[in-house]
Amino acid sequence: MGFFERLKEGMGKTRDSLSDKMNNVFSNFRKVDEELLEELEEILIMSDIGVETSVEIISRLRDRIKKEKIEDEQDVKRALKEEMKDILDIEGKELKLDTSPSVILVVGVNGVGKTTSIGKIANRIRENGKTVVIAAADTFRAAAVEQLEIWANRAGSKIVKRDEGTDPASVVYEAIKYTKETNSDVLICDTAGRLHNKQHLMEELLKIEKVIDKELPYCSKEVLLVLDGTTGQNAIQQVKAFSETVNITGLILTKLDGTAKGGVVLGIVSENKVPIKFVGVGEKISDMEVFNSEDFVNAIM
Repeated sequence: MGFFERLKEGMGKTRDSLSDKMNNVFSNFRKVDEELLEELEEILIMSDIGVETSVEIISRLRDRIKKEKIEDEQDVKRALKEEMKDILDIEGKELKLDTSPSVILVVGVNGVGKTTSIGKIANRIRENGKTVVIAAADTFRAAAVEQLEIWANRAGSKIVKRDEGTDPASVVYEAIKYTKETNSDVLICDTAGRLHNKQHLMEELLKIEKVIDKELPYCSKEVLLVLDGTTGQNAIQQVKAFSETVNITGLILTKLDGTAKGGVVLGIVSENKVPIKFVGVGEKISDMEVFNSEDFVNAIM
């Protein structure tokens, strides 16, 4: 099964919710007018896309209908899908790993799937012919290092680890040293799950970033925030909160399969202007793909 097929299957609940409601609206309207647009706007809002983003999409759709003189139901649907795709198509969607070594710092709250995401990304990078080192800088959670080591082994990557309770920034420092010594291409740094309102934990992220910037001042650096697709509107707030501490360069969306809240993806990108780089739709190490906006819109519509 290809990625689009898996994404389409996984987004079934979101698609059923969105498409069924839209089909009902279109079947009851004889012409494309303001009342139709208001109904569509309400459906988007109810699909977890969010008020602000839904209003923006319908506003752009309204302008397009006038400009192109759209009168047909199928043309309205086509234009709506294209407006959704445009919102998701922002710069920076591909990983920037231009230097050797390059660094990927992975952050997020507890339980979103950071460990599995790191393993999947490491596997993708290694399959592209690059060597990967993983820094086990989540030294707070019990068994975090052991879980990460399992995924590192699956991905054919080296791991730098220390005892539980060790200063995370020192683990990253040791990992950078090892990466340089072995001439490895990419260093992926795991971090402890943290809530944005835990100031000391957010300051710890800054400390880790300072170590990276000092030891690898000219390297390509990605800061990826992992989000659980089932959390809906809360995911939008997580991006805003983490962005206040670190410069988030991209997002990883997990657990999209089986959620009816997939529409939040549009709200996340629209309100934060941060690109989605990867999307996970399964538990296997290969179940992560580069985000494709057209495939995503087709999967939910």
